[in-house]
Amino acid sequence: MWTTFGVGGPARYFLNATSEREILEGLDFAKSQSLPVFVLGGGSNLLVADRGFEGLVLRVGIKGRAWDDSQLSAAAGEDWDEVVADCVERGFGGVECLSGIPGLVGGTPVQNVGAYGQETADVLVGVRALDLRTETVVELSKEDCGFTYRTSIFNTTQRDRYIVLSVTYALRKGAAPHVKYPDLLQRFEKMTKPPTLAEVRRAVREIRATKGMLLVAGDPDCRSAGSFFKNPILTEADYARLQVDAQEPVPRYPAGTGMVKTSAAWLIERSGFNKGFTIGSAGVSTRHTLALVNRGGATAADILRLAREIRQGVEEKFGLRLVPEPVFVGFEGGF
Repeated sequence: MWTTFGVGGPARYFLNATSEREILEGLDFAKSQSLPVFVLGGGSNLLVADRGFEGLVLRVGIKGRAWDDSQLSAAAGEDWDEVVADCVERGFGGVECLSGIPGLVGGTPVQNVGAYGQETADVLVGVRALDLRTETVVELSKEDCGFTYRTSIFNTTQRDRYIVLSVTYALRKGAAPHVKYPDLLQRFEKMTKPPTLAEVRRAVREIRATKGMLLVAGDPDCRSAGSFFKNPILTEADYARLQVDAQEPVPRYPAGTGMVKTSAAWLIERSGFNKGFTIGSAGVSTRHTLALVNRGGATAADILRLAREIRQGVEEKFGLRLVPEPVFVGFEGGF
């Protein structure tokens, strides 16, 4: 099983490519057989249809890391949390709040992975990728990637064009850790001196564990794709309207000039979907409302039904349409 949800049907063909040559060979095979190709990373942000995928699933499993002063180049198949641990152990700041996020390096620019006030775009220098349109390896700058909140060209305008081969990050030697979000501020509020990078990494992992957002073997709340919905980004005017409709304080976080980010989990809870809510074998995590989980024996259709019901409930209550984070594979008609 290659996905953290633990649901979905089989692939017609599967290749775990551990080199660029194997990736090219896999693509040549798919082309010769007129097969669709899906590029798989860590499988932690993915929902696969019960009927599976009638093509080649190409998993990018290339390994390798190289340091050049404060810059790290990591192959797409490297485990992301291990990379963060390496940075912290060497005293480099910039990704400590991204600790405990499951998946591989190759997925970090695709989703502009972020948490607790940090995101990939803050530290990314460039991406080495295979351009499937020109069949050449290209170097993409941070600007080329078109980063916004949880998005990039890789999952929007240029979806399916590139296969990420490696990513280069610029870290900051001796940088103070990023402690801005309430969960972290509360954790360290009684400390008499600023926390270290290692202390922040440990705290982030502990907080994620309490929310079922840290992969732990045997934990049913870990059979998920992490946060299933993105936190909505609103204009100040839309946020003000939401505040009036809610008739209570609504969470708000900075999201750029004139924009406000609010909490999808808060909206979901206020729409009647509390922790532990279930439909059949699919449910809301018992520890974090934003995570949908496979309680055991759930199908992809079960997960999708629950997600749709939650989205409809929030839209009816607040007039906001939640946007899913996971990639959907093999479904007809979309979400």
